[in-house]
Amino acid sequence: MSSVVDEFEFFLEKEWSDGLPVVTPTQARVERMLEGTRLNANEIIGAIPPVMGEATVRTVAIHAVMAGCKPEYLPVVLGGMRLMLSPELNLNAVQGTMGSAAPLMIVNGPYAAKIGLHGGNGCFGPGFRANATIGRAIRLMLLNLGGGIPGVGSSTVFSSPLRYTACLTENLEQSPWQSLAVSRGYSPDDNVITCAMVDPPRYCFDDLSQESERLLTGIADSMTAMGSLNIHVPRCAMVVAMCPQHAAICARAGVSRTDAHRRLCELAGRKVRDLKRGGAWRPERAEKIHVDPADEEHFVPTIKDPEDLHLIVAGGWGPFTAVCHGWGGGSLAVHGRYEA
Repeated sequence: MSSVVDEFEFFLEKEWSDGLPVVTPTQARVERMLEGTRLNANEIIGAIPPVMGEATVRTVAIHAVMAGCKPEYLPVVLGGMRLMLSPELNLNAVQGTMGSAAPLMIVNGPYAAKIGLHGGNGCFGPGFRANATIGRAIRLMLLNLGGGIPGVGSSTVFSSPLRYTACLTENLEQSPWQSLAVSRGYSPDDNVITCAMVDPPRYCFDDLSQESERLLTGIADSMTAMGSLNIHVPRCAMVVAMCPQHAAICARAGVSRTDAHRRLCELAGRKVRDLKRGGAWRPERAEKIHVDPADEEHFVPTIKDPEDLHLIVAGGWGPFTAVCHGWGGGSLAVHGRYEA
């Protein structure tokens, strides 16, 4: 019987991966990865719930190696992991949820372009090393250091593809608007990450609308679902990734990013009589969102606070907009600069 250890099988059998082969984190590879940051390898990033395993710069680098990152990706992985430990995001609860939400990273700024983060055609899917490996490094840490393993530290019923990897940037080359980060007051030269707990995208297909109001009405309808949590809770993040074609329709009509954001907040919602027909509607939830359940004509907005809608321009040219509903158990999106 051969005594040779297959390194890939070794890691897969130890449950130290996401079910896919990982790069063996040899000392040489880890040291090379650490060249991607000026931080001390022993600096503590934080404890990852629910197990509260400690993430240091070195352990982050180890998981970045395992995920297939290049050293230049490490600042984004470090920045994303640090941001995800913000109390507002409520990582502990999402790690253990029955739902399928994952922390989607939206990375803005010049460093995202420098390392090849992708926001164009297929940006939610395979084929782009920076997107795939940065998001995967985060997930490996949520599994290994946080214990967010299905059936162990996680009660997720289905999970989702976003729980393999969830990282992208915007398609600023084809966007008529400023970036999400700039809309929040950051400089175009700032390197910024936004993290929001969301489900996989649902696509709004519209190859007919040439008027912004008609287009936004259809997108707003995709933002509203009786079975989603956004409409039933006081606050809940939502990401709307508008394709460049749809954004251009708005821009030609003189609709700015701010205008589109405001109008989506106004249009997305259902009346009480519609919500009573199915889904998660119940009177006690109505009270929490200040709605009289007996008033069947009352309009319940999907977005209760405009800060919870994160509108970006991404994807390739075509008649699709992606809507990512949020996790409604008490998670607010967070954003901040990171050191590149």
